[in-house]
Amino acid sequence: MNTENHMIEIVSLKKQFGDLVVLKDINLKVTPGSVVALIGPSGSGKSTLLRCMNLLVVPDGGRVRIGSDTFTFDGTSRLPSTRQQARFRSGTGMVFQHFNLFPHMTVLQNVMEGPVSAKNMPAQQAAELARKLLAKVGLSEKVDAFPNRLSGGQKQRVAIARALAMEPAVMLFDEATSALDPELVAEVLSVMRDLAAEGMTMIIVTHEIAFARDVADTVVFMRDGIIVEEGPARDVIDNPKQEATRMFLSHFHTRAS
Repeated sequence: MNTENHMIEIVSLKKQFGDLVVLKDINLKVTPGSVVALIGPSGSGKSTLLRCMNLLVVPDGGRVRIGSDTFTFDGTSRLPSTRQQARFRSGTGMVFQHFNLFPHMTVLQNVMEGPVSAKNMPAQQAAELARKLLAKVGLSEKVDAFPNRLSGGQKQRVAIARALAMEPAVMLFDEATSALDPELVAEVLSVMRDLAAEGMTMIIVTHEIAFARDVADTVVFMRDGIIVEEGPARDVIDNPKQEATRMFLSHFHTRAS
């Protein structure tokens, strides 16, 4: 199929740490504007796959293409130059389980920092962009607050705004709600739901199965470093074909009534 039809293309991706093989021949294609949810038990390789895609981890084999950027790895590969990495990551936003906000900066300064330091955006323009994005995630009233005055959900929404400030073509979410208290999860999922509705291309590692069913176009079930099952979200979650997928999903109550 013509690669122009895909925003993301992962081919034969492999990664191991010492003797532990974490990813075994992963192949995945993502069309522009679609949402892919990666589900599966802990240790299945989901987060490592996301980190390989963002070059935070160097794969041992295979190819990663996001947009017009292609990186091929053969086991002896090194990362591209720091400048190439920065340019690539500016188009590939990533939100982590832990928020990693700068504690000495206000919320506004945290969101401004990337465009100013990585893209040389004038401070006034970056501040306008940051205010717009903080409004988008429901935090207009917190622009002058410091991170230690925020709840976990608010911190994660700032982290999403910070990633969006780089105006990425793709957003990667690595367990973005798993460190939050249950009552704060909904506010972060709501922001992610809005991004999906706006057509942002997203890959989401999540244990929020009901959210994946409702928001994702495609669900990919991983176990032991391989893709076990992949398909339309509701098909995979409501009627999984593979026994391993059925066993995993049996722990969740997500079916529509």
